[in-house]
Amino acid sequence: MTALESQVLEIMREDCRLPIEKIAVMTGASLVDVAAAVRTLEENKVILRYAPIVNWDKTDRERVEAMIEVRVTPQHEMGFDAVARRIYAFDEVRSVYLMSGSYDLLVLVQARTLKELAFFVSEKLSTLDTVTGTSTSFVLKRYKEDGVVFEEDHGDGRLVITP
Repeated sequence: MTALESQVLEIMREDCRLPIEKIAVMTGASLVDVAAAVRTLEENKVILRYAPIVNWDKTDRERVEAMIEVRVTPQHEMGFDAVARRIYAFDEVRSVYLMSGSYDLLVLVQARTLKELAFFVSEKLSTLDTVTGTSTSFVLKRYKEDGVVFEEDHGDGRLVITP
């Protein structure tokens, strides 16, 4: 990866809606070079997609999210990758991470209702022959995601008076 590509990634990570012209000014590179860098990053699957961070609590969309710690038995000659592929194929699964520690995979899931999410865990995930155990934690409130704070703390604002 070139230095320009690294710079472009850092800038776009903060705001992927910035026009190429502004990124060129910020990096000191030409418009042609920045456009080529973005194209290369997309072609090499470094940039996979452009998506906003949404505060779903400010919408009327109902959804339930959970983080599931999954213990698995890795498959012979395929390790954890084959198990992870089976799990991330489910529509409810948003993310899957291989972890170190007391469990093997961290699975982030979402569903429309608690009942749908419970069905996913009990009927889809837990029934996989390689899954030996799960522990589900429900997301109650989001404070910060990918560096973005959802609700700024405005504090009291009053001056402290001491005797």
